[in-house]
Amino acid sequence: MARTAPFAPYEWMIAWRYLRARRAEGGVSVMTWISLVGVTLAVFALVATLAVRSGFREEFVDTILGANAHVTIYVSPRIGPQGQEDRTIPDAAARAARIAGVEGVTRAAPLVRGQVMGTNQGRNAGMEVLGIAPEDLAQIPRIANPETAEGSLADFPTGIAIGSGIARELGLNVGDRLRIISPDGARTPMGVSPRVSSYPVAFIFTAGRYDIDRTRAYLPLPAAQTFFNREGVADEIEVTVADPEAIEALVPAIVEAAGPDAYAWTWKDSSGAFLSALTVEDNVMFVILSVLVLIASMNIISGLIMLVKNKGRDIGILRTMGLTEGAVLRVFFLCGASIGTIGTILGVLLGCAFAIWIDPIFAAVNYLSGGGVWDPSIRGLYRLPAKLEWADILSAVSLSLVLSWVVTIFPARRAARMNPVEALRYE
Repeated sequence: MARTAPFAPYEWMIAWRYLRARRAEGGVSVMTWISLVGVTLAVFALVATLAVRSGFREEFVDTILGANAHVTIYVSPRIGPQGQEDRTIPDAAARAARIAGVEGVTRAAPLVRGQVMGTNQGRNAGMEVLGIAPEDLAQIPRIANPETAEGSLADFPTGIAIGSGIARELGLNVGDRLRIISPDGARTPMGVSPRVSSYPVAFIFTAGRYDIDRTRAYLPLPAAQTFFNREGVADEIEVTVADPEAIEALVPAIVEAAGPDAYAWTWKDSSGAFLSALTVEDNVMFVILSVLVLIASMNIISGLIMLVKNKGRDIGILRTMGLTEGAVLRVFFLCGASIGTIGTILGVLLGCAFAIWIDPIFAAVNYLSGGGVWDPSIRGLYRLPAKLEWADILSAVSLSLVLSWVVTIFPARRAARMNPVEALRYE
């Protein structure tokens, strides 16, 4: 006699009838819905969390690479004629030209860096001023092409470019004059007097990072050298490369081109601890949410055990009609697996929708809570980013399907091994 192929149409029909049966008919529709909602919410939380994790990491790294050097070159300190330590680079332009010739390097620019106090109409704010050539500033992505901007970089050679946080803190607009004060000024017989200068605000940028927009300003390199007493020298050389992720492989060649007294500090050196902490947090969150999916999948076991108990008479009749143990197992496996599969699909759809429309959703949450839900001064970024990655979606789908299908096997085996004589003894 020919054997029926597994998962035959009649097995699907029986499973479907059991799933949609009302409680009065011996079904467990309430438990079915609870299991379905539990799996859906668990998968939604997993997909949404993975999307936010990927978006936050990408946005954070992009703001690092888009507004900062990928490698910064310094030189070993020298002892000056008066016994002071000198870390400046006297031949910075020549060194930068040699570094720019290294394969994989896209830009090498001398910089002057200093800490100052900015003041305007009685308001004060600490600032970090970077002296840079206009053509080099135009090649910094997050500054030359910021999220929002006021003014024009074409006016930068005759003014100063500041972050939007500084402009907001000091009440500045394009065309206003910003006065900056450095405690390391001119030396006089009475000691060191603070150096004070004022510059017209030529450009206001929003780089996308709160700490950058709140503290950073750019001056033309000659003006910065004059203000910080760095005539003809630079403090460092800013280097950008084509592949920042592979920066370790380029560092030896860059240092060799910079000279024997040079050493490098990469973007991974400065942000590596934070990125490592993010990785640990990501792994912990994935484990926790995986447990949540497992708990939701366990609801399927409860529902199927109740279904098997209520359908004991039906199982006995089906067995006497010729259904094999394997056919009964597949029927109840289809019941549980259908709940897990449908819940997974709905959860993925909700998670993707959350990631796609995260900005209006977050704006609504912020409005309903009265504002202040996301503090950029703490998190660095102005908004909660989200990015859907196929790898994250596949991992969430695989985890949910495997768990929901595996837990279904145990009550399905119990149903398949039920003795039809015992099931029908009292009927």
